[in-house]
Amino acid sequence: MDILLLTHPDFVDSKSMPRYAKYLSDGLSKRGHNVLTLTAQPFFSKIPSPKGIKKWLGYIDQFILFPIIFKLNYSKKYKNFFYVVTDHALGIWIPLVRKKPHAIHCHDFIAQNSALGRITENSINRSGKIYQKLIRRGYVKGDYFIGISLKTQQDLHRFLKFLPRVSAVIYNGFNQEFKPSQNIIQTNSSLSKKLGVNLEKGFILNVGGNQFYKNRIGVIEIYSEWRSRKKSKIPLLLIGAKPTEKLQSKRNESPFRNEIHFLIDVDNSMLKEAYKGASLFLFPSITEGFGWPIAEAMASGCPVITTGEAPMNEVGGDAAFYISKKPSNENDLVEWYEEGAGLIEKILNMTDGERAETINRGLENAKRFDTEKCMSKIENVYKEIFELHSK
Repeated sequence: MDILLLTHPDFVDSKSMPRYAKYLSDGLSKRGHNVLTLTAQPFFSKIPSPKGIKKWLGYIDQFILFPIIFKLNYSKKYKNFFYVVTDHALGIWIPLVRKKPHAIHCHDFIAQNSALGRITENSINRSGKIYQKLIRRGYVKGDYFIGISLKTQQDLHRFLKFLPRVSAVIYNGFNQEFKPSQNIIQTNSSLSKKLGVNLEKGFILNVGGNQFYKNRIGVIEIYSEWRSRKKSKIPLLLIGAKPTEKLQSKRNESPFRNEIHFLIDVDNSMLKEAYKGASLFLFPSITEGFGWPIAEAMASGCPVITTGEAPMNEVGGDAAFYISKKPSNENDLVEWYEEGAGLIEKILNMTDGERAETINRGLENAKRFDTEKCMSKIENVYKEIFELHSK
């Protein structure tokens, strides 16, 4: 097949979407498809300007200039291609391809739901609501969709208010290899030297950005509750973006702040070592589109605690340990902290046999996200759409 990927431009502050586009491009190319990538180029966004204004200049490049350039230069040139919109958040572009064979990949509808007031933890300003409405006006014109979880599919159908011609669910496949440590003592000894932190007795790990739904503050709160009740002294490592002032303040408020460590700009090699060496992975997200770190931790032989709601429990299956979603009512927070702390203690006190069984369940569960299997499913859906559109 001749496939054209429509992707987010490089000048947009996103790391996950370019990785996903590369995952599709590499996987499909390996299977013999002719894959081209197309996106908006920076014109107005190159003008020196404050960050807030630069964002709007970027919107002009993406949503005014690119559609004009596409119609003039690319619509006829690539008329026989199969079009892949790599993220439904590019919904404003979908009218450009709606009459062509196309697939729209849907990752999460967190911003869409927030704009309609369905996620109380995340308020959206007026301009943000208008932006999300424009995105929605675009993707509802599509016919063929692929969601990365059942939760994403359910949200999609809720917004479409009709069943599209194709609505598939294909879980993400790993974009790199994760595997358990052959010698955890050696792994943690090496990590201790690299990080200057004593990890010889193990550590609790969290991986994620500063988005509200990642609930990194909740991670620190649960850890502090556990430390206040128990004699164990293993540290907490939070790998991800530079902490916000609010997150840093939460860490500074903890009596155990000296054992709470933020690791910023960690490379893939170090990330894999951290997964391998962690005593457990703590991931109490409020919501997700998928929940990559859950699968990555399990594939690395690390027990996982996460939120018992979709899609986290879709990814974790019967191999994860679940806590309830962090309550919005402050009166219920103490009970939530205690619930998380109790699970940490339970995992750390497992017998060798119980831990081995937990790890094996996680490894088996992680096989569902095999790259080749997931790519085969995507390829088959593309072919199905192409044939269906041709009829």
